[in-house]
Amino acid sequence: MVIYEAASAIIHLPNCTARELAPAVSVLQLFCSSPKPALRYAAVRTLNKVAMKHPSAVTACNLDLENLITDSNRSIATLAITTLLKTGSESSVDRLMKQISSFVSEISDEFKVVVVQAISALCQKYPRKHSVMMTFLSNMLRDDGGFEYKRAIVDCIISIVEENPESKEAGLAHLCEFIEDCEHTVLATKILHLLGKEGPRTPVPSKYIRFIFNRVVLENEAVRAAAVSALAKFGAQNESLLPSILVLLQRCMMDTDDEVRDRATFYLNVLQQRQMALNATYIFNGLTVSVPGMEKALHQYTLEPSEKPFDMKSIPLAMAPVFEQKAEITFVATKPEKLAPSRQDIFQEQLAAIPEFVNIGPLFKSSEPVQLTEAETEYFVRCIKHMFTNHIVFQFDCTNTLNDQLLEKVTVQMEPSDSYEVLCCIPAPSLPYNQPGICYTLVRLPDDDPTAVAGTFSCTMKFTVRDCDPNTGAPDEDGYDDEYVVSLPSRETFFDTFATLSDFCLERTFF
Repeated sequence: MVIYEAASAIIHLPNCTARELAPAVSVLQLFCSSPKPALRYAAVRTLNKVAMKHPSAVTACNLDLENLITDSNRSIATLAITTLLKTGSESSVDRLMKQISSFVSEISDEFKVVVVQAISALCQKYPRKHSVMMTFLSNMLRDDGGFEYKRAIVDCIISIVEENPESKEAGLAHLCEFIEDCEHTVLATKILHLLGKEGPRTPVPSKYIRFIFNRVVLENEAVRAAAVSALAKFGAQNESLLPSILVLLQRCMMDTDDEVRDRATFYLNVLQQRQMALNATYIFNGLTVSVPGMEKALHQYTLEPSEKPFDMKSIPLAMAPVFEQKAEITFVATKPEKLAPSRQDIFQEQLAAIPEFVNIGPLFKSSEPVQLTEAETEYFVRCIKHMFTNHIVFQFDCTNTLNDQLLEKVTVQMEPSDSYEVLCCIPAPSLPYNQPGICYTLVRLPDDDPTAVAGTFSCTMKFTVRDCDPNTGAPDEDGYDDEYVVSLPSRETFFDTFATLSDFCLERTFF
């Protein structure tokens, strides 16, 4: 169990690459064949988490995961299949879907949601398999389940419909069947909105009218209002359906709910004008203003009574969502592009060029910069900590903000507590006005306590000052020694990764 916790801790470290996760994945792979169900469950659940961000790192475990599909523990089998769905090839999708459909009714809603999430990711990875996924999801939608489970399925079907035009009619048909007996208002209104958006553009839009109007007759106020809006969109985009839609909207004007009546009256008057410009402005697009801005403006209008009518033009427009264009997938073998060096690679190269750091081993991690002084002080200092196997290199980025001084031989002297040992300091040769310089301090980790992850250091920046002419920048020949105290927060001495490990240790693992 200790070995598992160590591997799990590595998995939960932020910003890890697939190469850094490989040793932990190898250990989890061994646990997949353990005779203890608790270890098998822990291993496959952790591998499932790894597969979300680094599917290539788990590919080596596919054979072991295949063996777990027939595990007597349904939770283990479910996690094994969902992990394989994230790491497997397109040719294995059909087989995996058949295997999981054989026992999906026996698992809890929590694991059913995990299955749906894996299917959603798979649809984006292999869009040509949407028909297999849609059939499986529609069968799951008919089964009993809670709100979160049903919402996950509906969201998955909606994403398939919006991203795969050829699956639109099949997906809408499954959703129409679902809202005929849907007890969740949120899901019903979401589906009605989708029907109003996608239904009018299908080859036979009239087949959806019955499902929508049934909601006006049978459902609660919120669903009835959403159904009225969906009907109006069909009438606005299909001239042949407009007379029937007008009749249905007239019936909705007799509804007992104010919101339903108001929507029906509004849409009826707009559609009767038979003007595409009005339809586009008031039915297709709806309000393009910022809803929070409108709420604030209306509240202000009620606080200050005025004879002037409320002006909608005074409300700022809503920000349009920005969608990233997906890169087109190509299977043509081309010459691999030269990747730009990462931040870690740059630090590794810089430190390797310093003779004092040649023999301390490979760089493990570098922290984010920590500001040690205020920006408006005479000397601005920030610290980056580079972690090695048995050493820490403290990199101090220093900037002289005084135009009448030139600093030379700048070092940061550190006095550690406990058993940390300062080995050497690498000075910055000079710090002219407003030009940054770098100095380093090398510290050895305690040999008697290699698990120590925190310590307190008192830091003093020492340097030689040569006064300068502010206008010409010419320094005096003579200088004098000076120092400046900086503070290094003890709780940030090493890295956020250690904080993550500490937080993780507080969590309990349930089997």
